Amino acid sequence: MQIQAAVLREKAQPFRVETVEIDTPQAGEVLVRIVGAGICHTDMVIRDLLYPPPLPSVLGHEGAGVVEQVGPGVRKVQPGDHVVLSFQFCGGCVNCQQGHPAYCDNFFAHNLGGVRADGTTTLCNGHGPVYGSFFGQSSFATYALATERNVVKVRQDAPLELLGPLGCGIQTGAGAVLNSLQARAGTSIAIFGSGSVGLSAVMAARVAGCTTIIAVDINPARLQLAGELGATHIIHSGKNDPVEKIRQITGSGADYSLETTAQPNVFRQAVDSLRSRGVCGLIGAAAPGTEVSFDMTTILAGRTLLGVMEGDSVPDIFIPRLVDLFMQGRFPIDRLVTFYELNEINRAMEDSEQGRTVKPILRMGGA
Repeated sequence: MQIQAAVLREKAQPFRVETVEIDTPQAGEVLVRIVGAGICHTDMVIRDLLYPPPLPSVLGHEGAGVVEQVGPGVRKVQPGDHVVLSFQFCGGCVNCQQGHPAYCDNFFAHNLGGVRADGTTTLCNGHGPVYGSFFGQSSFATYALATERNVVKVRQDAPLELLGPLGCGIQTGAGAVLNSLQARAGTSIAIFGSGSVGLSAVMAARVAGCTTIIAVDINPARLQLAGELGATHIIHSGKNDPVEKIRQITGSGADYSLETTAQPNVFRQAVDSLRSRGVCGLIGAAAPGTEVSFDMTTILAGRTLLGVMEGDSVPDIFIPRLVDLFMQGRFPIDRLVTFYELNEINRAMEDSEQGRTVKPILRMGGA
């Protein structure tokens, strides 16, 4: 079947919307008509670093849409179901078996290899293969081939075009608070970075009942939005020492902190802002080889550093919970979103990189 897709043909170059051919669903696969696909920071990192997908590639890993067709053996969904597409995992390694699919031993092969597990591609054109299967979906397209494992059925009364970012960025920020840190009611949390991940963490901290929620950023508009979404305090880190300000606000340091920027100096601040026995969650994905240093006595004081992938989420369980919270008005993800058409993908990415847009979502209706 012919579809429209945003194809990356050269490293660090613009995407081009082209006609490509998508395969029919094989055993365990699900063909989804994409309604909306969020743009995540990871898409832009892969575009610029091109590690490891080959070219030409179709990226996109925050898709939401309607099931059109299922392959042999699929039982979880059927045509007509509304779904959010999340990350792919093997289901058989120790971490998957223990209920931690985000730490799948085969995560990179399944999500960044550009091919199915058997080495075949899901996309092609008249010149040869187009590499897809990005996070088990490649959703910068009008249709995507996912698998039964990484499609999540959601309620049909929720606005589907809004839900794609729940598959990665929003579930990462919210899950860091609710699943990884398991933040308790009445506690304090400092969130470094007020992009879509950090703002999702702010909203989740409010859901969790944290009574001191501190947002740290250098973008005044995003800090204002953080305050509207539940932050009790905001700190402009370009004008203030965030560690000093957090200690003034909390008395002895925050119970929890989150680092979402992938900047080593910010990570150091997030750790230094903790009280003794506090926990810092690292979400920001830095380039391989990036190093950070700490005063060893800081860690000796019972502080914990915790790496967080995909918000420690089991998507089939966590994403429907977030949808319910949104429908109840308790998790207003619509406040983060700006919509673009598929052929506006490069402008959407630029707006995101320049801080003009918090969470871009590509709509496929005009593709």
